[in-house]
Amino acid sequence: MYGLGVLGDKVGGFTQRVVNATKYLKEQKEYSLADQFFRSGTSIGANCSEATCAVSKADFANKLSIALKEANETCHWIDVMYMAKLINEQTYHSIKDDAVEICKLLTAILKNIRQNIEDSKITNK
Repeated sequence: MYGLGVLGDKVGGFTQRVVNATKYLKEQKEYSLADQFFRSGTSIGANCSEATCAVSKADFANKLSIALKEANETCHWIDVMYMAKLINEQTYHSIKDDAVEICKLLTAILKNIRQNIEDSKITNK
């Protein structure tokens, strides 16, 4: 999904989990939390999708940087749901592990692309 290989697949599956969890939160009348979680959780995929149409390596890195920020925010909302006892420990660890894995993948990709940008600057001098 999103043309990003493993990252795209992980983000696609995670987005579905976010949508399902949001439905549950709304059933629990947790509308504000549901909206915050939905916005940050689905924004990860939206920014990854935008990255596939980037006009430069720097633009690609920028879009993935935004996706990483949204993934980190989503981790926060997952913590809030757990602290508020809206999700059990098993669900917490499962969805949090998925979010952290996405953060790690994005971080690794960003590190590589930024290094490539720096290397090309040195080569072009």
